[in-house]
Amino acid sequence: MAEDKDSSSEKSQEPTQKRLDTAREDGNVARSRELNTTAILIGGTAAVIAYGASMIDALREIMRHNLVLERESLFDTNAMLIQLGDSIWSGFESLLPVFAILLLLALVAPMALGGFNFSLKAILPKASRLNPMSGLARMFGGKALVELAKAIAKVLVVAGLAVLVLYANVGGMLDVQHQPTLSAMANALDMLAWAVLWMSCAMILISLVDIPLQVYDHNQKLRMTMQQVKDEMKDSDGRPEVKQRIRQLQYQMSQNKMLADVPEADVIITNPEHYAVALRYDQSKEGAPVMLAKGADLVAQKIREIAQEHRIPIVSSPALARAIYFNTKIGQEIPGGLYVAVAQVLAYLHQLKQYARGRAKRPVLNPQLPIPEELQHD
Repeated sequence: MAEDKDSSSEKSQEPTQKRLDTAREDGNVARSRELNTTAILIGGTAAVIAYGASMIDALREIMRHNLVLERESLFDTNAMLIQLGDSIWSGFESLLPVFAILLLLALVAPMALGGFNFSLKAILPKASRLNPMSGLARMFGGKALVELAKAIAKVLVVAGLAVLVLYANVGGMLDVQHQPTLSAMANALDMLAWAVLWMSCAMILISLVDIPLQVYDHNQKLRMTMQQVKDEMKDSDGRPEVKQRIRQLQYQMSQNKMLADVPEADVIITNPEHYAVALRYDQSKEGAPVMLAKGADLVAQKIREIAQEHRIPIVSSPALARAIYFNTKIGQEIPGGLYVAVAQVLAYLHQLKQYARGRAKRPVLNPQLPIPEELQHD
């Protein structure tokens, strides 16, 4: 992979959330083998201590069962096999709680670091794992040296604690040879279990060092170059040309929808050529005139053509057209400061209708409509 060829010095950026999610889907999460080993050792030893008495009783019963033979068994050719099967089952039953605890710890301990994660991709064969050169690089690389240092530390710490435990239990171990068989077995198992528990606790120190190392190493592997971050942003947000095409299509759709509303307008106010706005005023539904469409240049020309096709009145008022165009969004009511000016236009249209019916004189629209200074646009 190209990203694996980048040197660590180039990977100056922290991994993005998408990269972390992708790595998790691939089964690549931070794990600590030392933490797993520590949990299994301590949990297993604690289980042996907790169930030691019952295990001793079961072992004693197995020994009694195998050392005491009934007379009838001497003449039964299958008796030995049956007795062996019973002994194996009894031994398994006595060890079952310990096995169950070990199995549970083996499943739960890895989730303490990295959480639960199941991915088949992690077990798929990879060419890099079969490459001898890659294998040699892993064997003699920096990570191999760290693993060697951890192994040496484990030996020293565990061995040192083992010496201390043995020294502390010398008297008890020498005493065992003078005890009855069953008592000696129980005491020996008890001392052995506690010795293993203390030595297992020594692994806690190794785990406390290993966990931050594994998290750091995992983070370093997922770090990204600036180019990778840019490429990911492009992939996430879309290529510029695709985004531009999407914007064009969206703009086209909005223009088509806007032009489809023009036939519902009551009046078209124009600049007369550069700007055009379509207004609708329904007293029963709206408190003020609403702008259905607006456009400049070619769009304005298209609005005028649609208006002519549907015989919608077109009024030329440059100042008012610009004021509405720049201060009103499509589908919104016009600003309050333009109410009077638009009311005069609507009144003018009403008078035109009366004139067409021969009921009034030909009206003249006031060329200086009252438009507040803050709403005016040149």
